Amino acid sequence: MEKEVKDVYKYLFKVNGVIKHIGITKAPERREQEHQLEYPDGHIKVVGCCTTEEIAREWEVVMWRKINGY
Repeated sequence: MEKEVKDVYKYLFKVNGVIKHIGITKAPERREQEHQLEYPDGHIKVVGCCTTEEIAREWEVVMWRKINGY
């Protein structure tokens, strides 16, 4: 049985405490810099521990629906 690779971070990108983006990434520092091109004062808050891509994608959908009222 092959071991699942847990190399994906779940995150919220916030500006002044307001969530601007929900996402997943393998490189939080790089992703934060990318978001800061649009929102220079924003920062990433990593949620939980590293996980598998499959679980991270499921989390991303659930969080998007929750925040957008679906």
